Amino acid sequence: MLSRNKLYIAGQWLSPGDAGCIEVHNPATEEVLGTIPAATARTVDQAVAAARGAFAGWGGTSVESRLAVLRKIHQGLVARTEEIAQTITAEVGMPIKLSRRIQAGLPVAVMESFCSLLAEYRFEERISNSLVVKEPAGVAACITPWNYPLHQVIAKVVPALAAGCTVVLKPSEVAPLSAFILAEIIHDAGLPPGVFNLVSGYGDPVGEAMASHPEVDIVSFTGSVRAGRRVSELAATTVKRVTLELGGKSAAVILDDADLPTAVKGTVAACFLNSGQTCTAHTRMLVPESLYGQAAALAIEAAAAYLPGDPSSEQTRLGPLVSATQQKRVRDYIRLGIAEGATLLSGGPDSPEGLTKGWFVKPTVFGQVTPEMTIAREEIFGPVLAIMSYRDEDDAVRIANDTVYGLAGAVWSGDSKRAERVARLLRAGQIDINGGPFNLLAPFGGYKQSGHGRELGRYGLEEFLEIKAIQLKA
Repeated sequence: MLSRNKLYIAGQWLSPGDAGCIEVHNPATEEVLGTIPAATARTVDQAVAAARGAFAGWGGTSVESRLAVLRKIHQGLVARTEEIAQTITAEVGMPIKLSRRIQAGLPVAVMESFCSLLAEYRFEERISNSLVVKEPAGVAACITPWNYPLHQVIAKVVPALAAGCTVVLKPSEVAPLSAFILAEIIHDAGLPPGVFNLVSGYGDPVGEAMASHPEVDIVSFTGSVRAGRRVSELAATTVKRVTLELGGKSAAVILDDADLPTAVKGTVAACFLNSGQTCTAHTRMLVPESLYGQAAALAIEAAAAYLPGDPSSEQTRLGPLVSATQQKRVRDYIRLGIAEGATLLSGGPDSPEGLTKGWFVKPTVFGQVTPEMTIAREEIFGPVLAIMSYRDEDDAVRIANDTVYGLAGAVWSGDSKRAERVARLLRAGQIDINGGPFNLLAPFGGYKQSGHGRELGRYGLEEFLEIKAIQLKA
């Protein structure tokens, strides 16, 4: 049992008083893994007051001072990498081999990238008779999801601190334990009291109190479209800045000159990563009508390699979904796909063979999916791939863009110039060409209902900065 009964506020671990507790479950065993405090709006008031009180001091520190503390936090993350990986595997269900590389390794790499960026970033510049200065936005409320719990925290908290903001963090109550590890690391690094505060609990009341709080200057939120709308509504009452990273229904466009086996295998991998619980998952595979049969056969073959199993095993490639609620949601979508006439090529709504416990779902591939089907339009957030065929390149672009989302996508082609041309036509924030790797310095965020604002690199840092022009007399 990993029980946490205190919250980190004003540089101390404080009891939240009469707050209840929330159980955290291991999705592979369904057993209670630990507990955390269910904070209240009053607790949020304490945390925001601490952050407001610390803002003038932290915002006025030198870049060198902020950088020194951030480097200590980086060292703390490195020292506890294995603990972090094991913890997130236990609370999210990502296979341990992947957790070491992604759930623990990626936050370390992101942290390092922001340290390097801060060391060289220019916070002011001269434009004619104006001195343009970039100043910390103020108190930042960071509300993060459960699927990549520490990465999403680091992607918000670190640039906020680097910019000179103070922070109140609410991690997801579904997978909060790595955030408590981070709070311990931050405390040991010597960050001044009140600069970072951790408040755990449910979206209502904790997240709502943070988004609406008059002393919060900026909200950075990652989660569902529904919750993002609510955050925007609450933040609008005080006209505070809001950054949203929401859902996706990303299309992988495989052109007729692509290396088909490589493209299909890469798309299946991008769909099934973290059991499909990835906002950028390539859940729609678009293939030319003439290549549909070959692509479907290759997808069935690729999916067969993703056998659900114990995430603590080094051999497992596909773990469980994070909760019983999520399992039911995904299975309902699979049943709906069948009912609406899509061809079930592999997987299905039944439990995987031999797994009587845990919130597992079979990796599922649908064929002959048409644009009006629900599984082609709504974010499923599970290991479910929809194969769709198109007539020509223009038709492929039309289908890919026929969505309320615009977070990510992919283009596969044997001609790099053609691939780039098509990528420019896709209305999404991040497009991979032929499996191009993730870039920590590139902006991450979406178009349309996938949100607004950007994370990572210079773009992520600037979300937490205000811009002031000081007009100088010649």
